[in-house]
Amino acid sequence: MEDYNAYFKGETLYGDDFSPAQAAEWYSDEREGYAGLAARGGGSYRYIYHALNNFHGFSRLPSRRFPEVMGFGSAYGEEFLPVISQVEKITVVDPSDSFLRKEIHGVPSEYLKPGSGGALPLAGEKFDLITCLGVLHHIPKVSYAVSELFRVLRPGGYMVLREPVISLGDWRRRRPGLTLRERGIPLGILEEILISAGFLVESRSLCGFPLTPRLFRLLRPDFYNSFTAVRTDALLAAAFAFNYRYHARGVLGKIRPTAAF
Repeated sequence: MEDYNAYFKGETLYGDDFSPAQAAEWYSDEREGYAGLAARGGGSYRYIYHALNNFHGFSRLPSRRFPEVMGFGSAYGEEFLPVISQVEKITVVDPSDSFLRKEIHGVPSEYLKPGSGGALPLAGEKFDLITCLGVLHHIPKVSYAVSELFRVLRPGGYMVLREPVISLGDWRRRRPGLTLRERGIPLGILEEILISAGFLVESRSLCGFPLTPRLFRLLRPDFYNSFTAVRTDALLAAAFAFNYRYHARGVLGKIRPTAAF
């Protein structure tokens, strides 16, 4: 029987060394995962992370045009709204058929599917900006997927990345509100993967403080669309960064940031 302790402790990233057959099985399990949980049915869908992404990500980009952008796992592409005036074409790489659109807020869009192992059917050095927001923890072979993202990024281009960096529980069992295979990526491992792929990490910030929903959800359900909530969350996450652990033990151990940009 496989020893999962190193994975649960955050010492090793589960799935990063999968064989092609294992990756294909994972891909099949997760292909419609997000669509099935929250995003299917564009008429009722509302993106709830605009202020969060803008504060930690888009606001740190230079004021310039991004003619070609790619959204890795971007569903309907709503995450691009804060920078839509700077964009000329959007390519969305997503395995699901649920999100297809010919344009995103007036910008022409193209949808492509990734390979089950993370390969991108794209030429190298194509994009000026890539977004990857809460996607890598859904896929196997994260190191390879990140190397592919670097390959298709133009020199001088940017990637905005957000991932959960804590354990999301035992993925061998179904968990309410989560897809079948998703697991958090330990912060140290995530940074090692980015740097090994060739990325320069120009900024890093922590977010997802567990008390933020308790403080703001009664005021508005989409609290990560509130600048006040996001700013408060960032301050609390930074203040409790010393308490970060991938796998928390006890109640006090859970009072720490849960995600990183």
